[in-house]
Amino acid sequence: MEVKTSLLDNMIGVGDMVLLEPLSEESFIENLKKRFDHNEIYTYIGSVVISMNPYKSLPIYTAEKVEEYRNRNFYELSPHIFALADEAYRSLRDQDKDQCILITGESGAGKTEASKFVMSYVAAVCGKGQEVNKVKEQLLQSNPVLEAFGNAKTMRNDNSSRFGKYMDIEFDFKGDPLGGVISNYLLEKSRVVKQPRGERNFHVFYQLLSGASDDMLKKLKLDRDFSKYNYLSLDSATVNGLDDAASFRTVRNAMQIVGFMEDEVQSVFELVAAVLKLGNIEFKPESRVNGFDESRVKDKNDLKEMCELLGIEQSVLERAFSFRTVEAKMEKVSTTLNVAQAYYARDALAKNLYSRLFSWLVNRINESIKAQTKKRKKVMGVLDIYGFEIFEDNSFEQFIINYCNEKLQQIFIELTLREEQEEYVREGIEWTNIEYFNNAIICDLIENNKNGILAMLDEECLRPGTVTDETFLDKLNTVCAEHQHFESRLSKNSKFLTDHSLPHNCFRIQHYAGKVLYRVEGFVDKNNDLLYRDLSQAMYKANHSLIKLLFPEGNPAKVNLKRPPTAGFQFRASVGTLMKNLLTKNPNYIRCIKPNDKKAAHIFTDSLVCHQVRYLGLMENVRVRRAGYAFRQVYESCLERYKMLCRQTWPHWRGPAREGVEVLLTDLQVPAEEFAYGRSKIFIRNPRTLFFLEEKRRQCLEDLAALIQKIYRGWKCRTHFLLLKKSQVVVSAWYRRFAQQKKYQKIRCSALVVQSFIRGWKARKLLRELKHKKRCEEAVTTISAYWHGTQARWELQRLKEEARNKHAVSVIWAAWLGTKVRREYRKFFRANAGKKIYDFTIQRIMQKYFLGLKKTMPSMSPIDKSWPARPYGFLDGTHQELRRVFHLWRCKKYRSQFTEEKKATYEEKLAASELFKDKKALYPSSVGQPFKGDYVEITKNPKYQKLNSLVEDKVLLADVVSKINRANGKGAPRIFLLTKKSLVLADQKTGQVKASVPLLDLSSVSVSTQSDGFFALKLKEGAMSAAKGDFLLSSDRLIEIITKLHRTGAASADRNQINIDISDEFLVQFKQDKVCVKFIQGTPKNGNGVACKRKNNRLLEVSVPSP
Repeated sequence: MEVKTSLLDNMIGVGDMVLLEPLSEESFIENLKKRFDHNEIYTYIGSVVISMNPYKSLPIYTAEKVEEYRNRNFYELSPHIFALADEAYRSLRDQDKDQCILITGESGAGKTEASKFVMSYVAAVCGKGQEVNKVKEQLLQSNPVLEAFGNAKTMRNDNSSRFGKYMDIEFDFKGDPLGGVISNYLLEKSRVVKQPRGERNFHVFYQLLSGASDDMLKKLKLDRDFSKYNYLSLDSATVNGLDDAASFRTVRNAMQIVGFMEDEVQSVFELVAAVLKLGNIEFKPESRVNGFDESRVKDKNDLKEMCELLGIEQSVLERAFSFRTVEAKMEKVSTTLNVAQAYYARDALAKNLYSRLFSWLVNRINESIKAQTKKRKKVMGVLDIYGFEIFEDNSFEQFIINYCNEKLQQIFIELTLREEQEEYVREGIEWTNIEYFNNAIICDLIENNKNGILAMLDEECLRPGTVTDETFLDKLNTVCAEHQHFESRLSKNSKFLTDHSLPHNCFRIQHYAGKVLYRVEGFVDKNNDLLYRDLSQAMYKANHSLIKLLFPEGNPAKVNLKRPPTAGFQFRASVGTLMKNLLTKNPNYIRCIKPNDKKAAHIFTDSLVCHQVRYLGLMENVRVRRAGYAFRQVYESCLERYKMLCRQTWPHWRGPAREGVEVLLTDLQVPAEEFAYGRSKIFIRNPRTLFFLEEKRRQCLEDLAALIQKIYRGWKCRTHFLLLKKSQVVVSAWYRRFAQQKKYQKIRCSALVVQSFIRGWKARKLLRELKHKKRCEEAVTTISAYWHGTQARWELQRLKEEARNKHAVSVIWAAWLGTKVRREYRKFFRANAGKKIYDFTIQRIMQKYFLGLKKTMPSMSPIDKSWPARPYGFLDGTHQELRRVFHLWRCKKYRSQFTEEKKATYEEKLAASELFKDKKALYPSSVGQPFKGDYVEITKNPKYQKLNSLVEDKVLLADVVSKINRANGKGAPRIFLLTKKSLVLADQKTGQVKASVPLLDLSSVSVSTQSDGFFALKLKEGAMSAAKGDFLLSSDRLIEIITKLHRTGAASADRNQINIDISDEFLVQFKQDKVCVKFIQGTPKNGNGVACKRKNNRLLEVSVPSP
């Protein structure tokens, strides 16, 4: 039986904030901190999941965890994001309810990772199959592409999403994914042209420059140096923990899996390169005759390269940066742009180009991942969007983001209350109205069609005359002055006139999450988001296919004089569509919280977490959930957990579960106002009641544990006693048997000892007799040896005495001759002294030279080029001659060490060098490999005995080669045998001879210059063995095979030498047809090997990996 745990078991802190007692902001934060310190990063508020970013990897997302939470009740296990994902998926699959998962939180809180975990869980638990797996892989691989183009490094997060993403995943009736649709909201395109200090541009720029190959960068006219591009910040160009080069490879692979064609990928990166080039274009002023300044491009090199990338005429784009054409009805007015306006036009073009490229990427991904069937589909939406943002300097982007969060908060409260009310009605419990703050008044302040801030901003942008951010603020001060959630120092409300925390060019809105101060600078420009028509038309004239799709308004045939909608209008419309979509689905919430600003593990900043808890409205969410009944549980689970508290329900309750719960609560005397009975659940009003039940259960479990221990110890002791009793009987029987065996062995051992003593006595007696006989023989030999030795010594003494006498006569005679010579020498010494000294000196120098040469002699290696330095100039000729003689001598000594077999091997290596060195790329790898000849052991292998007997001559080479089939380019293994007169091809498995070719019929051998092992044996026309045509073979030992074949032909006097043709393209005769074999460099599909593929009836193409 499976043992089920519960949310309440082994709980660290409180797993569900609804049960927190007492409830306050301090206890709420303290509970989060306590769980965070124990790596419990998930906490519930009813069905809402709070997720704390741990800033480290935790082992809680494994395949085992997925199986643990699969098909389990939401409150059955400890809080986890998998529990929410499983609940949503099962509701969609089993109850046919469309679901949406709303993930909110500020930057760095882990929203993107949470959405990945949800999608990976759904992908793991849904069905399997080739088509289903393909859809799942495409849905998951869309994330790396969108992160590369839509995420960036910020001060708060190294992988911050700078756009909002909503993905609808579509399922069939079985719950298998069919496809999906992605919607993006408000890409932060201003980041393209300017980034705050310490932050980066979008990831794709750095990934392209770091990970692209040199050839690709050359085609895109880019350089790896980040500092060469004005749009890239340098202080944070590299980020610890981010490998841009590896990420680029991941993005390329993901785009291929999603379904991007190679030309589409190239077009996308050409546009990314164009944005970088666009940022390097700079302008200078040039005075005109009318007195106005006109902008001109300083250095046209970047402009030229950008135009080449996009296929635009340089003059057209250059004019668009210098002039602006305004059309009104039938009139056109052309005005010049000054330098500031030209820079504005350049940045506007860069922002629009990147923003439209991103939208195109989303649409292109949608085309690939959309469901192919038109049947009714179930939908699960995942919303990953910016959290509420309160910075020191808040502008138009923060205003739009906070407006979206106000709408999400509104729908969150509405759907939460609706869910609570539906459950009460479903369970038959009376609903009581709950008091809560309704933020509809704040939403109305922003989105009201007449007096809303967005409406007034659009009205200000569209009105004629001078429009500035100050005029917009004046209008707000006039219309919204009396609104209770709007504050401005310049409004008519005297309450804020002396508020120095409120600057003059700002206004403040009191959102549900707190007050936010907005600086109006840039509101009008960012809302207008204007791109001059001249630039749109210049982009449309490009020869680049993708550019034409991104700028359709540039088509001269479809000129629209109507002003394009503002950014605020577009975002309000998209938010409205999103809200309608969410209202049709069952909501599931994940609230992400960032524990600290340092992006470090194990750090919990109370003030930061408290700030996020407030603006996420988590305390209000708890109060809404606790306004009625704080805890609810189905009767079966409640009875299963607490049945041991009542004698009537323990150990088994035979009736309905509801009756069992009623008996249980009555027996425990729980006050009736503390609970209510629903149709399928018991509702408990106060957490104290639940904790009372838990405490009683804990005490009861301790008593049950003691009872179980007592019974177990008694059973264990009885079992031990019975085992001892049984063992004693067995031991007695075995001991008696052992004693008899020992007695028998003792008698047998005694008999063996007596026998051994008798045999030993006989052996010793015989040994004594043999030793006496041997000693007598040795005594005779010793006496004889001594006598012979004495005679030899006498003879030696006689000979020595005779030799001493002869030596004495010689010494006397030599002394006399020396005396006579010295007398004569003294007479002539003075006349020949100089020559004698000279000869003596030369002799000593030569002696010293030869002794020194002996000590500094080089090694015996023939390749050692060293030789001692010449000590004296007059010995130069002698020095060189000695060097030559020494080298010849050591070469002779080295050659004398060679065996005949080694000489033959070196001769083959020398022949291979002459044939293939600097001609065949495979040759260098064969230099260090010895030529063995027989690689299949044909003489030893019993499998090939029959084949060996069929070969008459000695086998010079035996190896396994691949015979290439002309029909499909695939190889079949064959045994290749080479003798002095012929070559044989036989089947590897059976040893049956397939072909035997006399070497006389072989005309030439053709090989390529690449590192492949292909070679063609070309036969003479008209020869008997040429009936089936030439042979195309492949072997890793090509160098050895061709070398032995060539040497065998050269050694025979009765046939011509075999020609070796080395070329990357040659003809091979197959029966009646000639086929061209062509070698190309490329990457074969099967990995790193060489691949042969048939292109047509006349061409075989061999792909060889690049070196």
